[in-house]
Amino acid sequence: MNQTLIRTPLQLGAAIQRRRKALGLTQTDLADKAGLRQATISEIERGEGARLESLMRILAALDLELTVRPRTRMDADEIGEIF
Repeated sequence: MNQTLIRTPLQLGAAIQRRRKALGLTQTDLADKAGLRQATISEIERGEGARLESLMRILAALDLELTVRPRTRMDADEIGEIF
């Protein structure tokens, strides 16, 4: 899987949704795997507020991990092209 640059909650939600769909999971399937409610998955995919613990459960259920590193210097147009 390719790395995805994420800087906003909306971008994180979109990345989670892409991975979920690539794995053939519904929001309910992912919620069951992560021990969360389907509504929580929906909120996160829309880029709405989420608890860190919930995000970590979702990433684990999707076999993803979080990497933290210094920001790269890109302008808004370059970042938009990534998505």
